[in-house]
Amino acid sequence: MGKHSSVLFRARDYLHPKYWPMWFTFGALRLAALLPYRSALALGRLLGRLLSLLSRSRHQVIDTNLVRCFPEKSATELKSMRTAFFRNLGISLMEVAMCWWWSDARLKPLVEIRGREHLDSVIASGRGAILLTGHYTSLEIGGRLLTLFMPLQGMYRTQRNAMFDSYLYSRRNSYLADIVSRKNSVRLVKGIRRQVPTWYAPDQDFKRERNVFAPFMGIATATITASSRLAQAANAAMLPYYPERKQDGSGYILHIDPPLENFPSGDEIADATAINQSIEKWVREFPENYMWMHQRFRTRPPGEPPFYP
Repeated sequence: MGKHSSVLFRARDYLHPKYWPMWFTFGALRLAALLPYRSALALGRLLGRLLSLLSRSRHQVIDTNLVRCFPEKSATELKSMRTAFFRNLGISLMEVAMCWWWSDARLKPLVEIRGREHLDSVIASGRGAILLTGHYTSLEIGGRLLTLFMPLQGMYRTQRNAMFDSYLYSRRNSYLADIVSRKNSVRLVKGIRRQVPTWYAPDQDFKRERNVFAPFMGIATATITASSRLAQAANAAMLPYYPERKQDGSGYILHIDPPLENFPSGDEIADATAINQSIEKWVREFPENYMWMHQRFRTRPPGEPPFYP
């Protein structure tokens, strides 16, 4: 399994008053985990309203992203999309509680998989499988639900709050087959070659990494080229994957699409475009579920003005 860069969670390590707000948060989530599913969703929607009020400083980033990505939408429609995003963000916090404290037996009735045959075919062929996804608000619960059906390898970034970082790692460690630092490409490749499906979301602005500009939501977007090299090194297929939160509140659908064709192609821009298009497909279908708080378009092509203040 390997050792995390921080010590696995031990309560006595985090008794300092600076961690008390995080203790309160964990306690509230633990109580939320006692709720029935639909009640948890309702509480999440209420929490989303509160988050919207408390996150006014983030509205400008969200609104900038929405205006740029959906120029055809009216101001009223865009405001409605922002409201829906915050509802889903609140629900995602309730889903964290489910990920951490719900049993497999309690989770399994909530989920179905569509497209599992595409993953099975890749594994049967002897290749590794990378489940290509984006930063959707349903990302965390989607990964937990996948582990009900298969071993899953995940990637992590160290969190700023040491207590949250340690606890997040320890909880994910309880259900993932392995958790690999995004900086440890050797270990990541080894897991993929062992045919452990790997949860992979490259849709963030990593300005210190090698990027090319490829279209995403009609915008030239800095996109890492590491995805192509990872697939090449691991002899892996890249299968688009999306965790849908059902609109009727009855659970989830995990969508697995056929592998990207001719990937990697040897053309970094073509590969980055294929990656972005696969994520964009689901963003356009379920825009309220994308993580619009991220400054996805922070890095601009030379000579182009910044999107964000």
